[in-house]
Amino acid sequence: MVGGGRIGEALIAGLRESGTESSDIVVVEAVQARADELAKKYNILATSLDIGCEGADVIVVAVKPQDVPAVVDRIGDAISDSVHESIVVSLAAGVPTKVLENKLSAGSPVLRVMPNTAMLVGHGVSAVCKGRYARDEHLEQVVTIMESVGLVVVVSEAQMDAVTAISGSGPAYFFLLAEAMIDAGVERGLPRDVAVKLATGTALGAGAMLTGGGEGPAELRYNVSSPGGTTAAAIRTLEARGLRAAVADAVEAAASRSRSLAQAATSDDDEND
Repeated sequence: MVGGGRIGEALIAGLRESGTESSDIVVVEAVQARADELAKKYNILATSLDIGCEGADVIVVAVKPQDVPAVVDRIGDAISDSVHESIVVSLAAGVPTKVLENKLSAGSPVLRVMPNTAMLVGHGVSAVCKGRYARDEHLEQVVTIMESVGLVVVVSEAQMDAVTAISGSGPAYFFLLAEAMIDAGVERGLPRDVAVKLATGTALGAGAMLTGGGEGPAELRYNVSSPGGTTAAAIRTLEARGLRAAVADAVEAAASRSRSLAQAATSDDDEND
């Protein structure tokens, strides 16, 4: 695990909870105090990048997107002479697999994962795609790793911008809706702590209904919207205020930003070649 931030730690925790032996996990973290903290907390080895990557089956790059090229350069140097095949997995948003492939030995298997922050509580949604040289067995290994922190879907790299806009950024959309509901409740006389419990509990229940049965969101909404009732009045107002259009525009804005990040990463890589 190259990078011991929140996402890196969440994956380490998920792997340990799913039964991965502590001796099978190594963390590489630039901040020594943080490296020591993770090593003690999860009983794993914290070491340098060169030592950590040597003989690794899977190298997960969990650093900021702007740091990926430099980190992968070092990974490439560390594994270039190894006879052991290492799968390199990037969790960075907006960095195409070819950026990593260009910095590694020819034919190195690279996969890209778009996780979301719900993996911090074991309910993440991650999308995985293969790079040019990755094989199905590599994909299976990475899917298994990511399943330790939630749901996993397999997509093509061309679909990653849409994935980023839906599940990558998606938790923030729900947080904003919950925030708006809480504020509206407070404005109507509810104590804030009560409004928080009502909104967050409702979100939890609605999510369980969406994932727990065969009914889709439209059918579920229809079932709770009695003619002439309070829910129908609320839904009518949301529709009139353009909720669907706003969501569609927000998703496109996120996807567009993801495309821009990918183009910038590719351009920077071309300039450095």
